[in-house]
Amino acid sequence: MCFKKIYILFLLSIGCVGSRNPNQIKTDPNKEREVDWYLKDYRLDSIPGIGLIKAQNLLHNKKRDTVVVAVIDTELDIDHKDLKDQIWININEIPNNTIDDDNNGYIDDIKGWNFVGTTKKDDVPYSNYEYVRIVRKYKTKEKKSRTENELYDKALEAYRHEVNQRKKQIKRYEQIRTNYLKGSKLAQKLLSNSSYSVEKLDSLKRTLVNEDEKNSIDTLVYYKKYNVDNEWINKRIEFENFKLNTLLNVNYNDRYLTNDNPNDIQDFPYGNNNVQGTFKISHSTKVSSIIVALKNDSIVQGVNDKVKIMPLSISVAGNEHDKDIALAIRYAVDNGAKVINMSIGKKFSLYPKWVNEAIKYAEKNNVLIVTSAGNEGINIDFIDDFPTDNFNGKESVENFIKVGNTSYRLDSMLIHSTSNYGKKNVDIFAPGTKINCLTRYGIVKDTGTSLSSAVVSGIASLLFSCYPDLTAQEVKEIILNSGTSIDLMVLRPYPDGAKRDPNKVP
Repeated sequence: MCFKKIYILFLLSIGCVGSRNPNQIKTDPNKEREVDWYLKDYRLDSIPGIGLIKAQNLLHNKKRDTVVVAVIDTELDIDHKDLKDQIWININEIPNNTIDDDNNGYIDDIKGWNFVGTTKKDDVPYSNYEYVRIVRKYKTKEKKSRTENELYDKALEAYRHEVNQRKKQIKRYEQIRTNYLKGSKLAQKLLSNSSYSVEKLDSLKRTLVNEDEKNSIDTLVYYKKYNVDNEWINKRIEFENFKLNTLLNVNYNDRYLTNDNPNDIQDFPYGNNNVQGTFKISHSTKVSSIIVALKNDSIVQGVNDKVKIMPLSISVAGNEHDKDIALAIRYAVDNGAKVINMSIGKKFSLYPKWVNEAIKYAEKNNVLIVTSAGNEGINIDFIDDFPTDNFNGKESVENFIKVGNTSYRLDSMLIHSTSNYGKKNVDIFAPGTKINCLTRYGIVKDTGTSLSSAVVSGIASLLFSCYPDLTAQEVKEIILNSGTSIDLMVLRPYPDGAKRDPNKVP
């Protein structure tokens, strides 16, 4: 499949060609490992980056303003040595006086807000999937409108499917445990020792005549090679049961610690000012380190050094609440953010109107919203993906960008195999493959549309920084239209990259 889409920022867009030769343009393999590949220029470096280094050379004498980028995501490590000086501070709030000094409804919101924080300054660790919330809301409602019935039936189908999948996984792990214990018992009997290596098991297998015994030992060898043991299996079963009891449990109240009604948009404030969080998740830290051009670390290379990150935490295991998304957007707008980065995606939305109105509020106040397309390898033109700028089937705002993921390869593998895509609903693709980023515990090389979204947010902040009078619509147009076309056939992503050669997937 080919994509015809405005593509890599400032430089590159993809077209379709008649030829099916997937290797029209060669990437220098020695440059694929460079840590800043996504900042380079394909015409100068043979790497499909965003051309930032070239842009910086052109802008080095230009006066630039500092731009606030709200990161609506997980908790953020605001004390990280390479990020702490880049965190937004609410100068209208007096720290830790338990008074709402700026009268915005949020007490002591010095460095943003944690919408999933509890009254004890910790976090709600797990949340329902959105279709579970829909089933809970409508299952006992006797009179449902046609729209409500359709939503309920669709959510119920998704709920039953996922519950069934989790139960199948449990049975699969139970069978693995049966096979493991059978092989272990046989090995202990034949070797007269509870300790055995892969080499010993291989030697034992060659001496066996009984086909069933040979298969049992062969299976045990496989498990040993991949560190599968009884503890590993039991943990997997425990985790699947945990998901059934929380994320997929219609009776699980995922707001029992936040002390608010998630079905009432007027019921706020709630949460707390502990944007650092207690579960030490690193996703928001990774994203922020791509947006910000770090001054203290040469291994991680962000986009714009004139940025302050506004942390707004709404994400835990499960799906985000529409109420949290909507209020976080409004908080960002009201407190001076010019760009909002959201690594959020879900197939159902219980209160899409709340989110849509918040997006329109951002548009009215000249704030650009950048979201990730997701990492399921699916066409989101045909599968719902929220949040979206398509209200009632048509694009309704001009301040919203959804981003897919590209690799460092200028060949058929240019689009990453797990990236979601869509002619209507994915606005642009940007680098998001094997990019160095910060975590709470060090530096990792990560891949995903969340990083692609962060790259676009960084570019948007750079444009606002250099040209503060631009509107959000103009910044979006610049990003989507500033490309040089390349005719190239690329492989279509596939769910989990399953139908691609695993030796070639970037």
